[in-house]
Amino acid sequence: MKNAFFFFLCSWLTIQEASSQNSSPAIEKADSLFARGRYEAAYPLYRQELRQGFTSARALVRMAYIQEGLGHYPAALYYLSLAHRRKPSHATWHKMTELAQSNRLAGYPDTWRTKLLITFRRYYYLILQGLLIGAVLGGVLLLMRPRTTRPWWVVYGIYLAAVGFYLNFLRFSQVGLVARPHAALMSGPSAGATWLTTARAGDRLLVRNQQDIWYRVEWRNRDAYIRRDDLLLLD
Repeated sequence: MKNAFFFFLCSWLTIQEASSQNSSPAIEKADSLFARGRYEAAYPLYRQELRQGFTSARALVRMAYIQEGLGHYPAALYYLSLAHRRKPSHATWHKMTELAQSNRLAGYPDTWRTKLLITFRRYYYLILQGLLIGAVLGGVLLLMRPRTTRPWWVVYGIYLAAVGFYLNFLRFSQVGLVARPHAALMSGPSAGATWLTTARAGDRLLVRNQQDIWYRVEWRNRDAYIRRDDLLLLD
């Protein structure tokens, strides 16, 4: 079942990205090794390309497959999270929740709200592009009209405010994965603060901001703090 799922996911991402990205020689070699079942030889090549800024969701899913096969589920979740960040997908999220439930990890809700949010994120930039084009065209049309009445400018101002709201308040939240087992969540940004709980490697936390060597995160609908070294932010 695991092999069939990853085959489907990789195939779908290959179709989605075939027209938008060119493969590098290293990726072509890694894909060849992966196809022949030489996963551990393919992994360093995929990782090398990732460090150089390669952003293929398909390659990230394959890296997750390799790491899960080695029993490194936190690394598998990290690569799946990066793939989901770059190309939101219900299939990728389903695999993430499956891994999280198998390893009793927190921060991976499987609800209708999450599914709705994933759909919204899939079209976030397309909608934003349409809104920005509308703002430019609306401004040009108003300027070209010899006598533009005040109500039209008010309507245009409301439209721009809506675009600004969409851009600033509906953007993606910053997310991090706990990078180390037994990471402490504290009530304040200090080693002397009250201990709240211990997070597991792979737990997913929403990041609010940074204070010195601490991240302020959301934990059970309240603020908590975790050391920066214990949390791996997703790009």
